[in-house]
Amino acid sequence: MADIRVPKLNNNDTEYLVVEWLVEDGKPVQAGDPVAVLETSKAADELEAAESGHLHHVAGLNTWIAPGAVLARITPEAVPASTGAPVTSGVLPASASVASPDTPAAPADVPATGAPVITDPARALMDGLGITVAQVTALGLPIVRRGDVERLAGSGPSPRAGERAGEAASGGAAGTHPLSRVQRAVARAVTTSHGTIPAAYTVVKFDVGPLLARTRGLSREVRRPVGLAELFVQAVAALHPAFPLFFASVEGDRARPAEAPRVGVTFDMGQGLYVPVVHDTGSLREIADTLMRYRLAATEGDFRERDLTGANIAITLHTDADVILAIPFVFPGTVCALAITSPQPEVVLGEDGAVTTRTVANIGLAYDHRLINGRDAALFLAALRMELH
Repeated sequence: MADIRVPKLNNNDTEYLVVEWLVEDGKPVQAGDPVAVLETSKAADELEAAESGHLHHVAGLNTWIAPGAVLARITPEAVPASTGAPVTSGVLPASASVASPDTPAAPADVPATGAPVITDPARALMDGLGITVAQVTALGLPIVRRGDVERLAGSGPSPRAGERAGEAASGGAAGTHPLSRVQRAVARAVTTSHGTIPAAYTVVKFDVGPLLARTRGLSREVRRPVGLAELFVQAVAALHPAFPLFFASVEGDRARPAEAPRVGVTFDMGQGLYVPVVHDTGSLREIADTLMRYRLAATEGDFRERDLTGANIAITLHTDADVILAIPFVFPGTVCALAITSPQPEVVLGEDGAVTTRTVANIGLAYDHRLINGRDAALFLAALRMELH
């Protein structure tokens, strides 16, 4: 018999909602088959069977389950329902748990029994279009997602759609803009960071002209787009052996170093802030491949849960030429965050009176003062400069 335990899907949640079973209780399953969908504060994630056999549900549908708890069991043979394993600790009925604003919940105006689970993107769209809970309940779906609401809206006008549109045009209360799930997650992270991390900031000026000149040749060499993002990810990851505390996490009064560098890179394409993680920093081509895929995903918000978890350092690149200083927040669970401004020309007057021009960018490091001091930050940035050159 093998247990399917819930992995840690992200650093923001202490429990997840079981929103869908993909394999019925007692049915056969093959290793690698998706068996259940769990909803987190960021996305829906499918869990897979680790081996073949017969699947037996341990957690109930629409219940909360904690990381490490048993979601299901796989036995070599079918087991009668009467002998099934009881629900383990770490699993709570949805009605017994305190739901956060970012998890689907049964609405107050519909009885809990038979009510669908409505994801936050779906609920935000419902609010914007004036679609009621009763309307989506009539769809007969156990889980209502944004696409279901879009299809419902396309099938005919909702009772309040015209009213909402008029209120929005006149600036009424109903015309307010709902916060997206992504932005609510960012807000929680910023609040946690500012409330728990004693952060400091150091900024230096880099001459990035030689780097920009190298990118053209490197792009041809690896046959992938290479820019400052790719080079900074590679250089930061290379500093992990010499500066392990910069990739660590703080647990009480102790630091836990990371086994390997995992570099988060921020993307804001107008749909919210995403910080996907470059897990494989072994080669520039692998980094370029990953970032190219993430750029495409960022335009649609089409990230997998594993793309957005596991970072132990973060990099933010600013492309607006008017931004000369940017102070990133340190993501909870990490110790450092780098900010890189857009390269700008700078006139330099030499000792001999000669005037030259170079291309510079301000590179800032926000850091957790519990582990890192100003001298450490300066040494890290100096080492980063050497790594890039």
